[in-house]
Amino acid sequence: MWHAASVQDWFAIGMGIVQGLTEFIPVSSTAHLRVFPELVNQPDPGVAFSAVIQLGTLAAVIAFYRRELFIEMPKGLLGKGSATDARLPWMIAVATLPIVVLGLSLKDYISTDFRALQVVASTLIIFGIVMWWADCKAAATRVFEAITYRDAMLIGLAQSLALVPGVSRSGSTIVCALLLGISRPAAAKFSFLLSIPAIGGAGIFELLEVWPELDSSQVRGLVLGTISAFISGYLAIGWLIRFLNNNRLVPFAGYRIVLGAALFIFIALGYVQA
Repeated sequence: MWHAASVQDWFAIGMGIVQGLTEFIPVSSTAHLRVFPELVNQPDPGVAFSAVIQLGTLAAVIAFYRRELFIEMPKGLLGKGSATDARLPWMIAVATLPIVVLGLSLKDYISTDFRALQVVASTLIIFGIVMWWADCKAAATRVFEAITYRDAMLIGLAQSLALVPGVSRSGSTIVCALLLGISRPAAAKFSFLLSIPAIGGAGIFELLEVWPELDSSQVRGLVLGTISAFISGYLAIGWLIRFLNNNRLVPFAGYRIVLGAALFIFIALGYVQA
């Protein structure tokens, strides 16, 4: 559903930057896209706007992993590449099934009840604690090539938790992979590749649904938001992969807990509308 009559250019660009940075950094893009309009006193443009500008982050992950997607995986499917390249598309397909089924089943709740700021604040804190615990507990030694179909299905189930704003798609998938013993860089890579069908499906579905209702100013806002999401998303992927080579998820977990607590305080004081 499209909530805002129009979106100002600066706000569309800001939403795109927030989307691009937080889609891949495990702090929940949906939570930040829900909070950002409140902080800058703008109407929440709704799930449709957020889903469509995700196409910018889709383009970012495709551009970043263009070699894997357009050279290595096709060679694997043709029997000319590695076993990992051959099974990776099928593992991504298997891992995508849960979020497709649950996303369609819970669509009405995702665009309404789940977007309440109390829900967002709660999931930020709860999953922040889970992320902290998992990051400290996980051995995280298995390489990318060791990921199995069982791993893919479990990570896909974890991804479906991100239908609730505040959980974080990248966070839930990376945490699940860590608990399966997969290394942090390998977990992030699989999470980012797994985002392609999920982001693409949601974005295209929402775009087709709202397109007949849009005027020129709304289309302009979508274009600006999508472009800024692509740029910030591409930069975020590269940064996070480098960061996870030598660092842990604890800073993100701490940030989530602080942000969730701050949201509860802002709601209680009436600074934001729940």
